[in-house]
Amino acid sequence: MNKSADLRFGLIGCGRIAKRHSDLLGRGLIKGATLSAVCDVNRARAEAIARSFDVPYFTDLHAMMKSVDLDAVSVLTPSGCHAANVLSLAPYGKHIVVEKPMALKPDDATAMITACQRHRVLMFVVKQNRLNVPVIKMREALERGRFGKLFLGTVRVRWCRTQEYYDQDAWRGTWSQDGGVLANQASHHVDLLEWMMGDIESVYAKATRASAVIEAEDTAIAVLKFKSGALGVIEATTATRPCDLEGSISLLGERGTVEIGGFAVNQLKVWNFSEPMDEDRDVMSRFSVNPPNVYGFGHQAYYEHVVDCIRNGTQVMVDGREGLKSLELITALYESIETNTEVRIPVKPRACRLGRDNDATASIDASQAG
Repeated sequence: MNKSADLRFGLIGCGRIAKRHSDLLGRGLIKGATLSAVCDVNRARAEAIARSFDVPYFTDLHAMMKSVDLDAVSVLTPSGCHAANVLSLAPYGKHIVVEKPMALKPDDATAMITACQRHRVLMFVVKQNRLNVPVIKMREALERGRFGKLFLGTVRVRWCRTQEYYDQDAWRGTWSQDGGVLANQASHHVDLLEWMMGDIESVYAKATRASAVIEAEDTAIAVLKFKSGALGVIEATTATRPCDLEGSISLLGERGTVEIGGFAVNQLKVWNFSEPMDEDRDVMSRFSVNPPNVYGFGHQAYYEHVVDCIRNGTQVMVDGREGLKSLELITALYESIETNTEVRIPVKPRACRLGRDNDATASIDASQAG
């Protein structure tokens, strides 16, 4: 790898989220990185992005890896394909960025971690909301001990996904390739809650299909008990009408309360501590941003982090093991929904339907359609 040249990224999967990734890499918005190739089994999708940024396109990931000299690859395919794609890519020795969730089954995620370790590949699981400006400020207050002992944490995802959204691709909302609102849209918020509140002891969840005609749920609620003794609440839906309402997190501790709202965990709503500091005076105005969409600004900061890790050996913020934590929580939530019982973590899933009939190790070259 040439230390002075930009890191060359390839994209696998050219669906909805690929626009965000390709814009950042292809338009030179990530210092030290560039878009060099794209791949999708849907030729038209691959060709459209390739034409926009004057890069080659492929319909087979192996053809891309053998034809283009890359430093890293971003896996943007349906969630059910992530594990198979990563297992196929790891032997090429190129670093891997994989969109959330990293896989649909904990066993597949573990296989991905093992493969990347074997081939000395860094794996980055995209959790870009951790780098939202107000989230960074919340985490800073937590690490400085300003909350004291936390006793309650809550996340809410009230978004709008119409039937048209689900009908765009056959994999959306299916158990084998996607899951519902918990596994897809709310997975970032579930990650934030666990990251802030700590390890989880047990969960109890309920779900329904309030609006969408899909296999999985579009609406869910859950109560969490953390090992610290604190409690947590998850509320998630894509049935909000007529438009996105909020993506939020709140932390309540014995000495302070912070709530981040907005539709993309982007706006400080409450910042109150029993021991105020001078910096609190303008924190509400300084650490709230209005992103153009629910993806927020975090992807840019995340790619900058990826470049820093590859170039300078900086510790990976969300590696495979960290990504596995939120997947284990999502798995436990689905297990609870199916069994109507409180489920302890870690769980050996028996009734959870997420990823069912989707064995990554038995189908290494699964579909790459993003």
